[in-house]
Amino acid sequence: MIKRLLPLSIAAFFFVAIVSCNQNQTSEKSTEQLPKEFNMNIKKERFGLVNDSIQVYLFTLKNKNGVEIRITNYGGIVTAIIVPDKNGEFDDIALGFNNLESYIAGHPYFGAIVGRCANRIAEGKFTLNGKTYQLAANNGPNHLHGGIEGFDKKVWEADDAAGPDSVSVILTYHSPDGEEGYPGNLDTRVIYTLNNDNELIINYEARTDQSTPINVTHHSYFNLAGEGKGDIYSHLLTIDADRYTVVNENLIPTGELRPVDNTPMDFREAHTIGERINLVKGGYDHNYVLNNNGKMARVAVVEEPKSGRIMEVFTSEPGMQFYSGNFLDGSIVGKSSYKYYQRYGFCLETQHFPDSPNQPSFPSAILNPGEVYSYTTIYKFSVK
Repeated sequence: MIKRLLPLSIAAFFFVAIVSCNQNQTSEKSTEQLPKEFNMNIKKERFGLVNDSIQVYLFTLKNKNGVEIRITNYGGIVTAIIVPDKNGEFDDIALGFNNLESYIAGHPYFGAIVGRCANRIAEGKFTLNGKTYQLAANNGPNHLHGGIEGFDKKVWEADDAAGPDSVSVILTYHSPDGEEGYPGNLDTRVIYTLNNDNELIINYEARTDQSTPINVTHHSYFNLAGEGKGDIYSHLLTIDADRYTVVNENLIPTGELRPVDNTPMDFREAHTIGERINLVKGGYDHNYVLNNNGKMARVAVVEEPKSGRIMEVFTSEPGMQFYSGNFLDGSIVGKSSYKYYQRYGFCLETQHFPDSPNQPSFPSAILNPGEVYSYTTIYKFSVK
C-alpha cells in the first residue's frame, strides 16, 4: 500500500516554495533578479498556446556551475538538460524540441511526466474493491503511460521558487474522476529542483478521494554525448538490481521476477549498453527490481567515456524501467536539427512495477483516501 509521508525537510521545502510562489505567481517575465546572496537563476517566458487559448510557459533553471534545466508546464516536460563535459564544454543531453508545436504534434514522451500510471496495464483493465475498470487502450489492447491523453499532454498549473542554493518549478494538476477511465479525483504535485550540486531533484506527491492506481514517473531520453550525436552503445551502465520483471511478447509482466545472473540483463557491474543488446529481443525495455528496499539510494550510474559525463540516479521507488530507445527510427528531427535514430537515447524511469494493479505479488500501486503518494528521484550530473 502506498502511504509514504514526506520527510520533514521536504515538507518544509514545500511550504517555503508555496509561500514564495504565491508571492510571484502573477509575474510572467524573468524572475532572474534574485537577492545578491542567491547564486541561482530562474527565468520564466511564454512558450506558446494550447488550443489557441491556453498559455504555456518555459522555465529555465540555472545554477552557479552553469548547468541549465528547461521545463515547460505542458506535460511537465524537461525540454533541455545542459551540462559540461570533462573539458568544460556544455551540451544538451536530453532529446526533445525547441518549440511547443512539435511537442503537441506528438512524440514518444520526451522528457514528460507520465501518469496516472506509467508503463503498461494489461488490456487496460483492473479490478479494485470488487469493481472492474476499463482504461483507455493506446498501446494495442493495452493501456500505456496514462492513456490517450495522459499527464504528458496536460497543461499543469505552474509556479517557481528560489532559494540561495536551489531553484524550483512547482507543477500541479487535478485529474477528475473518470479521466482516461481511472476512478477518483486525483490531485498531483511535481516539483523540479536544480541545486548547486548539479542535481535535478523530482519530488512527487498526490492525494485522492477514491481508491485508485497511481504510478507517476519522469520520461527523459538521455544521451550523455549530446542529443542527436550518435547512438548510446558506448555508454557504461550500472544498475543495482538482482532481478527484473519478465514480460510476454506484448511487454506485459508474467509475474515472474527472474534473477539477472548470467544474462544480458545483469548490470550490477558496469557494461556498455551495446555490449549485449543484440542478445535481448527487441533491445532493453524492462523493469528492474531495485535493491533499495524502498529507501532512498543510488540505483544506477551511467558514464559516457568520450565526454566524461556521468549521471547517477537515486530513488526510493521499488522499480526502474531501462529503455534503450528501440522505437526511435530517424523520423523525428530534434532541437539541433539532428535526426533521432534507433538507440540515440535511453530512459531510466523510476516507478512501481508495470501492470501492478493486476499483479497481487507486486508492490501495491493503489492510493486510498487519506493517504499520501510521495517519492523522490534525483538525477545527479558530474564528470570524470
